[in-house]
Amino acid sequence: MKSQIVSFFVLLMFVACSSPKESGITEQPTLADYQVGEKWVWKYKGVTTAGEVRSDGTDTRTIVSTDGVLGMTIGKDTIPVSDIVKPEASETPKYDWPLEVGKKWKYENSWTSQDGTTGKQSQDAEVLSYQEETVEAGTFMAYTIQYAGKTTNSRGYSADEKEVWLYAPAVKTFIKLTQDQGDFHYVEELIEYSKPE
Repeated sequence: MKSQIVSFFVLLMFVACSSPKESGITEQPTLADYQVGEKWVWKYKGVTTAGEVRSDGTDTRTIVSTDGVLGMTIGKDTIPVSDIVKPEASETPKYDWPLEVGKKWKYENSWTSQDGTTGKQSQDAEVLSYQEETVEAGTFMAYTIQYAGKTTNSRGYSADEKEVWLYAPAVKTFIKLTQDQGDFHYVEELIEYSKPE
């Protein structure tokens, strides 16, 4: 499950946004919004209703420069930031830019895990609010985005799913994710964010 979540996050986690204007609308950012030395650390834990811990740990991302090209370290890989901020060419995107309270859209995602299992998510998304939210890393203005739908895979798995993402423009990503999928409950929370002064 964690490998699916991690590969999924590589795609969407840092499809970031710049700070909202006074109108409360947030546009997708550009490469210029990132700087060398920025760092994010999340803690995550996933537990079944029976109490089985399926994932528990931390995830760290850092912005680095290699030959003048900005990249983000993700595990042992470094992904060019230009790829991360590239607009998603989808009729059913994870984030439907610009973000604003009350906006609704359909999100669909197909994936293949490391063991070859294929799967699909189909969810209805809605931006519920934009307000101060507090996590271990601090207090941030954040959008609350709710996704509700179903996840299925090629092994016959099918489960109703509900996710709530707290997305903070100031840190260009989510500060908390709460996911309920069948009998599995997953929480990921930002515990550290830093950037050079």
